[in-house]
Amino acid sequence: MTTRRDFIKSSVASTAAIATTSAYADQPSSAGSVPSFLKEVSDQYAVDPRKAALEWFRNAKFGLFMHYGLYSLLGRHEWVMLKEKIRVKEYEKLADRFTAKNFDADFITDMALDAGMKYINITTRHHDSFCLFDSKYTDFKSTNTPAKRDLVGELADQCREKGLGYYLYYSHGRDWRHPHAPNNSEWGGSARPKYDPPEDFYATGEEHDLQIYVEFMKNQITELLTNYGPIGGIWLDGHATPASRRAKIHEFKIQELYDHIHSMQPQVLVSYKQGVLGTEDFKAPERHWKGQSDMPLEICDTLQPHGWGYTKADDGKHKTADQVMKMLKTAQDMNANLLLNTGPLPDGSIHPEDQATLKEVGKRLRAS
Repeated sequence: MTTRRDFIKSSVASTAAIATTSAYADQPSSAGSVPSFLKEVSDQYAVDPRKAALEWFRNAKFGLFMHYGLYSLLGRHEWVMLKEKIRVKEYEKLADRFTAKNFDADFITDMALDAGMKYINITTRHHDSFCLFDSKYTDFKSTNTPAKRDLVGELADQCREKGLGYYLYYSHGRDWRHPHAPNNSEWGGSARPKYDPPEDFYATGEEHDLQIYVEFMKNQITELLTNYGPIGGIWLDGHATPASRRAKIHEFKIQELYDHIHSMQPQVLVSYKQGVLGTEDFKAPERHWKGQSDMPLEICDTLQPHGWGYTKADDGKHKTADQVMKMLKTAQDMNANLLLNTGPLPDGSIHPEDQATLKEVGKRLRAS
């Protein structure tokens, strides 16, 4: 795996345009063809792709969220690296155990459709910086593990084939691995784990350069919008870090990133949780949010009691169909979509409790 010196060297490498060599690459949506999930708004799409995508999103109502990564192997929540202060190189060892042997994109998409869902959102890269896609900007990725699989690509194929919208979660404000990611001294105490002694994998002092990380993120998001066909949205997370230092927020070049995303695929919507700049396309706050929204709204909640990544201690306590139907009603009353999360098991399979719940929800929705 990467040493800190190798990581820094690769982070400042050429930022030339990314070749579309992925096996999952498709013609960009701007080439004239309407993305499969937007067929029902094809007339609008011909005039204004982004407006058509917003109209589709407002009416989608129900989507599947998936938090899957190295943290799933431990079964102690997706924040386990920070909460337990697991060292960078120690956490890295989990990649040697990552097989995703039962991650089945065909099954997942069929399950979502059967439940009445219109789109899927997967964690392409969470705060631990492990990628579920093949990126040339890091070796900390699923294709470099025993799995040797691009899970983002596999799911992209199935969503495109079956007419599901495909949204991509990407950790923006937080990264607990990249040497030049936001540090605690400048960006607040939750930006990184509070290691004692300090983590020597991180760049410090004058050596630390946030712009290297900002460029790294832009490069990876460019890959996601280049190699996986038409995308419904880029869903950014970690908003509390840039929002915590408003005087410095310009250093993240967030609006420049939004403009870049829209220029690559005109139908792509951008969210940054409940909003950072106010120029996002939709808001996506977590459960119990009581704010107001003058833009499309998506409420995120979990099938586990609270956790997003698989939490073994919650086995037997997952939410029932009755509870999910109440969530859908609450979202409907707010004129919002419900983005309902499942945390796949360590092997990538969907938790049996979640499968049963979603199957029953689908039955009830079809009967209503």
